[in-house]
Amino acid sequence: MATRHDTAAPPVKEGGAAPGRPPGGATEAEQRRRSRLSRRWQRDMRWSPYAFVSPFFLLFLAFGLFPLVYTGWASLHQVELTAPTDMTWVGMRNYTRIFDDDFFWNAAKNTLTIGIISTVPQLLMAMGLAHILNYKLRASTFYRVAMLAPYATSIAAASLVFVLLFGRDYGMINWALHFAGIDAIDWQNDKWPSQIAVSTIVVWRWTGYNALIYLAAMQAIPQDLYESAALDGASRWKQFLHVTLPSLRPTILFTVVVSTIGASQVFGEPLLFDANKGASGGAEHQFQTLGLYLYEQGWVNQHLGRASAIAWTMFLILIVIGIVNYVISRRLRASS
Repeated sequence: MATRHDTAAPPVKEGGAAPGRPPGGATEAEQRRRSRLSRRWQRDMRWSPYAFVSPFFLLFLAFGLFPLVYTGWASLHQVELTAPTDMTWVGMRNYTRIFDDDFFWNAAKNTLTIGIISTVPQLLMAMGLAHILNYKLRASTFYRVAMLAPYATSIAAASLVFVLLFGRDYGMINWALHFAGIDAIDWQNDKWPSQIAVSTIVVWRWTGYNALIYLAAMQAIPQDLYESAALDGASRWKQFLHVTLPSLRPTILFTVVVSTIGASQVFGEPLLFDANKGASGGAEHQFQTLGLYLYEQGWVNQHLGRASAIAWTMFLILIVIGIVNYVISRRLRASS
């Protein structure tokens, strides 16, 4: 008969621990490894956000800040496109020269009038379209995509189509005016008709974009305000005036500022609308904008110094617009 021999483990002393391990349960090597991982984690948490945003700043330095500084430096020199490295210091002469140039002031006035003619109808139409789409409609998604289609369309393609529409002899606009008993209008050579035609391209392209911005702001307005106004007997029109418009004041200010900045930089539409496809803005500069004037001085006349001065003048104008926007927005926040 086999005899069973039970072997018992050696007794462990009270308060004892496994041999070779410190009281904390980890070896000295493991503690050093954990310490290194902890320091690496701290460095990662501290510097990773900067690494993630660094591509933007690198691109901004290369394509934003450096061209801005270089353009400001070139505006103080006489430099030609044919020899961009040969600079002659002239100080503020490029600025005083453009301010004495009648073509500059003509371009500034054209930019102002085209901006007003395009911005005011554009925002009014965008507000009306957004108000209509704010109600429950069938295929509302289709209408929103359709309104955004002009914004996604190429400026060149849209401008060429509008050139055909506003043609003097065979354009559809003059064809429709003929049936209304109105004589044909020379949309490309007369001052005000040409500016209206250029503004029409801008209105067509940006109305849907601003309408979607207004629509998003309208859908954020609490429905309780409309229900309370309806209980007080307010009609739809009064609800729009006393509920919708006050709630949209920050959005309206934003679209006005953005549209104003965009109008000051109008370039592609008048360039392609010109029958000669030049930068003169018509035979008599009747719709030449500041963007076209800058292009004409820098790349047609090859005066990079004067073009740089025009660019910095436009930049200062945009800064003034931004300051006005800041002051108005502060007052609106204070009043609300």
